[in-house]
Amino acid sequence: MVDDDSARPAGGLLRRHHDFRLLWAGSTIGRLGDSITVIALPLVAVSTLNATAFEVGLLAAAAWVAWLVIGLPVGAWVDRWRRRPVMVISSAASFLIFVSVPVAAGLHVLSIGLLLVLALLSGCATVFFQTSYFPYLATILTAEDRPAGNSLLEGSSAAAGILGQGAGGLIAQLVGAVNGMLADAVTFLVTIACVLGIRQPEQPPAKPDEPTTMVADIRAGMAFIFGSRWLRPMIFFGTTANFALTGYDAIQVVFLVRSVGLSSGSVGGLIALASVGGVVGAFLAGRVSAWLGSARAQLAFIASTVVVLLIPLTSDGPGVLLFIVGGFGVSFGVAGSNVVIAIFAQGYVPQHMLGRLAACSSFLGFGAIPIGALVGGALATALGPRGGMWVMTALVPLSGLFLLLSPVRTVRDLPTPPEPEPAAESSTEPEPQPG
Repeated sequence: MVDDDSARPAGGLLRRHHDFRLLWAGSTIGRLGDSITVIALPLVAVSTLNATAFEVGLLAAAAWVAWLVIGLPVGAWVDRWRRRPVMVISSAASFLIFVSVPVAAGLHVLSIGLLLVLALLSGCATVFFQTSYFPYLATILTAEDRPAGNSLLEGSSAAAGILGQGAGGLIAQLVGAVNGMLADAVTFLVTIACVLGIRQPEQPPAKPDEPTTMVADIRAGMAFIFGSRWLRPMIFFGTTANFALTGYDAIQVVFLVRSVGLSSGSVGGLIALASVGGVVGAFLAGRVSAWLGSARAQLAFIASTVVVLLIPLTSDGPGVLLFIVGGFGVSFGVAGSNVVIAIFAQGYVPQHMLGRLAACSSFLGFGAIPIGALVGGALATALGPRGGMWVMTALVPLSGLFLLLSPVRTVRDLPTPPEPEPAAESSTEPEPQPG
C-alpha cells in the first residue's frame, strides 16, 4: 500500500535528500541533452551530409538496436556489479561519442556511416546507464520516499524532453547542427559530476550461494518476471502501449500538416502543449495513488488515455483543441502509470533482480519502438494519415486490457513483499514469490 507520506510534495524530497537531489539533477540534465540530440543529430545528417530520408530513418533506429542486441545480457551483468560506477563509465563514453561529431567534422571525416556507428555506440552506453539507473534509485530512497522520487523524476524528464526538443532547433540555428552536439556532450559531464557527488556508499551486490552463468541469471530473471501475475501484465501493457504510441508519433506531423492543414511552424508548439500532460501526470501520480490506492490509480491513469481518440478528429481552427486535449490526456495517463509501475517494481522485485527487470522491460518496450514506427508509416500510406491515426491511437487504450483483465483490477493496492522476520539475521533480503 502507498503510504500517506507519498502525498507530500516532491520538492520537499529535493530539499532534504542530498543524494537524491544530485541524482535528480544529473538525470534531468541528461534527459535535456538527449532531447537536444533527437533534433540535432538528424539535422547534422540533413544539413551537413545531405542525407536521404531513408538514411535519417536508419540513424533514428540505430540508437534503439542496442536494446535488442545487448539489453538482456546487460541486465544480468548489472545485477552482479555496483551500479554507480557503471553509470559514470557509460556517461563518460557518451561524452566522448558526442564530442567526436564536431571533431570529425573539423577533420573532414564526418560521414553517414560514422554517424550510424556513433549512434549505435551511444545506444550501447544508454543501455548500461538506464539498466543501472533504475535499481540504483531504489537503493538511495526509502520505500516512503519512492513515490515522491519517481514522480519528480518522471515529471522532470517529461519537462526536459519538451524543453530539449525546442532548444535543439534553436541551438542548431544559432551555432550550427554540428556544434549543437557539444551541448549534449556537456550534459554528460554534469551527470558524471552529480553521480560522483552522491555520499551514500553503494553496497556490493549479494553473491549467490553457488556460482551461476549469465544465461542462468537471465533465465531466472525472466522466470520471476513472467511468472508473476502482477509483473507479467505490466510488461505486456508497456510493450503494446509503446508500439501504439510510437506508431502515431511517427505520423502525427504528416497528419497535422497534410490532413489538418496546419503550417509547419505551428506543429511543434501544438505537440509541445499536448505533451505537458506527461509532466502533470507524473507529478500527481503519488497523490492519486495515496487517494485511490496504487492499483486503482494505475487503472485510472490508463482510463484517461481514452481521450487519445479525439486526436484523429482534429481539424483546422478550433478543432486543434481536440489534438491538445487528446495528447494531454494520453501523456498524462502514460506518465502517471509509469510512475505507479516504477514504485511498485522497486518495492516488489528483489534488489538483485532489478537490473534484469529493467533490461527485460526495456528489451520488449524499446524493441517495439522501431516496429511501431514502421507500422504507423505503413498504415498512413495505405489508409491515409487520418486513417493511420485512427488505428494507432485506438491501440493505446486497448493496451490497458492487459491490466484490466489481470489481478490489478481486484485490489485497491498493489502488493509489497513480506517484511523480513525481526529475528532473522541474513545478508540478503527474502525473495518474494512470483504472483
